[in-house]
Amino acid sequence: MEPIKAMQTKSAQEVRQMIRDGQLRGPTSGYADGYMQANLMILPAQYAADFKGFCDKNPKSCPLVAMGRPGDPSLPLAGDIDIRTDVARYRVYRQGVHIDTVDNLLSIWRDDLVIFALGCSFSFENAILNAGIEIRHITAKRNVPMYKTNLPTVQNGPFKGNMVVSMRAFSPSDLVQAILLSSRFPLAHGAPVHIGNPEEIGIKDIYQPDFGDVPVIQEGDILGFWACGVTPQMAIQQANVDIAITHEPGYMLVTDLPADANELSVA
Repeated sequence: MEPIKAMQTKSAQEVRQMIRDGQLRGPTSGYADGYMQANLMILPAQYAADFKGFCDKNPKSCPLVAMGRPGDPSLPLAGDIDIRTDVARYRVYRQGVHIDTVDNLLSIWRDDLVIFALGCSFSFENAILNAGIEIRHITAKRNVPMYKTNLPTVQNGPFKGNMVVSMRAFSPSDLVQAILLSSRFPLAHGAPVHIGNPEEIGIKDIYQPDFGDVPVIQEGDILGFWACGVTPQMAIQQANVDIAITHEPGYMLVTDLPADANELSVA
C-alpha cells in the first residue's frame, strides 16, 4: 500500500482510473484529499421513490448526495463516472441475500437500474489527518471497522432496519478535534452518533466488527461511532428486492465533489 501522503495527493480522477485499470482493489480510506467519497446503492426503478424516501427520513446514516436516471451508469459527480467500473468491489444482493462480490457490473447492468450515491465518512478523514491527528486504521493499513447496532432507522416503504456505524479510536483531546472537524461535513455523516461504551448501542465485542477490519485501540483511547452508509445494506435485506447492488464496505466511489459539499445533485 502506498504511503499515506501519496494516497492523499492523488486526484479523484486518478483514483477512479486506478480502479478501472484494476490497480486499486482495496479500501479507499486515505485517498484523494479534499474529494467526497460516496457509498453506493443501485436498485430497480420501481423501488427508487421508496428508497429516496428512506434516505430523506434517515439523513444521518443515509445522506443522499446524488441520484441517477433509470439505466444511466453516469452520475453528476464527475464527468467521467461509469458506475459499472468505478468502484473497486461491488456486492450483489438478490431477494435481500448477498450472493456475489464482483469487480465490475458490465455483465449484470440493466436498463431499469437507478444509482444512489450516499455520503461517506472517509470524506472527513483527510481533514482530521491534515490537522495532525492520527487515524489508527489508516496508519495500520486496515479498513475502518464497522458494526451493526441497536439504533433504529425510520422505515419508508419496504426499507427498514438498524443503523450501522463506523468506529475510530482517539485520545480524548484528539477525539474533541475529530468531532469538531467531522461536524463540518454534513453529507459525510457529520458528528458521531455515539461516544464511549459500545455496548450501549448493541455492540457486544468491539474487536469483532461486522464489516471492515479489526480496530486498533490504544490505552486511554475513547471510541467515536459515526453513522455509516452501509446502513442501507441492512435495509435491503428486509425489503426482498429482486436485485440490489452496493459497494463492498470501505470500497467507495471517489467523486469530484469537494469533501465539504452540502448540496444534493440529481441527474
